[in-house]
Amino acid sequence: MSSNPPIFTKRRSPSAELMGSEFVSFDEETATATVRYTPPPSFASPRGAVQGGLIGGFLDEVMGTALLAATDGKLLPLNLDLNMSFVGMVPLETITATGRVVRLGRRIAFLEGELRDKDGKLLARATSTAMPTEVPGAPESGEGS
Repeated sequence: MSSNPPIFTKRRSPSAELMGSEFVSFDEETATATVRYTPPPSFASPRGAVQGGLIGGFLDEVMGTALLAATDGKLLPLNLDLNMSFVGMVPLETITATGRVVRLGRRIAFLEGELRDKDGKLLARATSTAMPTEVPGAPESGEGS
């Protein structure tokens, strides 16, 4: 069942706004977040598609969104590595990303993400190994208990 955690209706990071990010849904059963992006023209490479490093930003953000949603807004990933495979050029049009928590441990999280065009064609894929960390500025867990 999909839900929209309240954390995503309250605030988005400045980088998510820069990327034209729009939270779509979170599926609790599969720990999968779906986000749409509308890349601005300034993201274009000389080829006229989204520049590769910026594609990494889309995938990093959607995987972080999945971890944040899976932990009820308590944890964000601090990446130890991020591996990407580029399958096709990412157009300067609305694209859809999914991020999933593969496994969440006390010290390490394994995440994966995919980026697809408007027709559902796979454009890029990423995996990340990350340390789950508290959201900066959030009240520490266990306070007042």
